[in-house]
Amino acid sequence: MSERVPATRSVTASPATARRRRRSFVSTYLTPKRGIPRRTIAILGVVGFVVIIAVWTVVAILTYNKDVPAEVQLVPRPDVVVVAWIDMVAHLGFLADVGWSTFRIVAGFALAALIAVPLGLLMGSFEIVRAFFQPPINAIRYMPASAFIPLLILLQGLGETEKLTVIWIGVFFQLVLMVMDIAHRVPTEMLNVAYTLGASRWTVFRKVFLPATFPEVVDALRITMGWAWTYLIVAELVAAQAGIGNFILIAQRYFRADRIIAAIITIGVLGLITDFLFATYHRWAFPYVEKVHG
Repeated sequence: MSERVPATRSVTASPATARRRRRSFVSTYLTPKRGIPRRTIAILGVVGFVVIIAVWTVVAILTYNKDVPAEVQLVPRPDVVVVAWIDMVAHLGFLADVGWSTFRIVAGFALAALIAVPLGLLMGSFEIVRAFFQPPINAIRYMPASAFIPLLILLQGLGETEKLTVIWIGVFFQLVLMVMDIAHRVPTEMLNVAYTLGASRWTVFRKVFLPATFPEVVDALRITMGWAWTYLIVAELVAAQAGIGNFILIAQRYFRADRIIAAIITIGVLGLITDFLFATYHRWAFPYVEKVHG
């Protein structure tokens, strides 16, 4: 009898253990806004890319045409795209195109941010400023930046100014409203507490208001940087002598889907780099902001 008791207990404990494990899994991974382990985040990120590459490979195999060279297949295999990217860098001066596009992104985005962030803070802080600027900005932000390209070519020609202006239009009107909303959401009670403690308006603005807004402003910059890449490629597709968009257009003329995909992936990699830089700066500059981490 004494030997059967542990066996009975193990049998009865098994369903309970399984239920606890299920509850633990649900509470760890399926609870809204709850962080998960960093190792799990890394694994899921890698798996996401593996799934995309696997689907891409399957589609390439299914659409393969044996009568067409590998580099001009409608959907080239991933290994063909890698070979094309190496050839682009080694023989076609692709890095120079990347340099031109990066310069345009940084310059156009910086010009937009330098105006949008201060104006957005003013609009979110003062009703009189918001009442004056918000209606026209709201109207203009619905106008596609690409629709301005023909007009900008007439006014500014095909030089760098036209491309920087396209990026500025695409980023500024969206960013200024995002910053306005961020500033507007700062609790009035927080400012009133500082006033009650004897702080001046300038001190409250510098010590309370700006620290409360800047973390979200950096997040807004991080988001709009992705939009900037979109508008840049549109501008370069229409009128450019160099840049990733121009390279894609030339590759399309020669039916080189491998080069087109390689250039698109390069844009994605550059986007990940800029996103990482923004995220790193955010963690360094605003350690007091609570974020969801595993």
